[in-house]
Amino acid sequence: MVNSSPSPAVPVLNIANILTVVRILLVPFFIWFLLLDDGQAGLFRWLAVLTFVVAIYTDKLDGDLARSRGLITDFGKIADPIADKLLIGSALVLLSVLGELWWWVTIVILVREIGITLLRFAVIRYGVMPASRGGKLKTVVQTAAILLFLLPLQALLGDWAWWLGAVVMAAAVVITVVTGVDYILQAARLRAGARK
Repeated sequence: MVNSSPSPAVPVLNIANILTVVRILLVPFFIWFLLLDDGQAGLFRWLAVLTFVVAIYTDKLDGDLARSRGLITDFGKIADPIADKLLIGSALVLLSVLGELWWWVTIVILVREIGITLLRFAVIRYGVMPASRGGKLKTVVQTAAILLFLLPLQALLGDWAWWLGAVVMAAAVVITVVTGVDYILQAARLRAGARK
């Protein structure tokens, strides 16, 4: 006999959501550390890198915990991508403010991220657009590129460290644009399918 009783509601206050909130709270510290000493390659720069790494790790950890322990909530579905965009967006903007990353890169990535987030909300009545493999790859490559720019490797290892960061960032931009177009096509198919 199939149990037809409803599954118990998942409490909003759970470990996965707490980690998401921690990630949001780490963003101001990351900004503060990076701007201290005008982003110079000293103690505060390394503290900014450490804060970014810890925040990025909470992103993986909260997702793993939410899926493995059945802790997925509506709050988490909304707060998690917001936390990610706050962290990634602040890193890109600050690197551009410090003159270490071209503004056009920051603008392209932010326009795509904000645009796709708004698109998800716009088509939610037709269905949910889940994160694709390309979207997950985009996040990994963006994170790697930002880390290469954040780490004061150029001061330690010379110009090749900057070129490595530039190549990875170029890959991040390409993947960001391509996956953005893919999400737009997904949204169009979702809308067309719902209207049929």
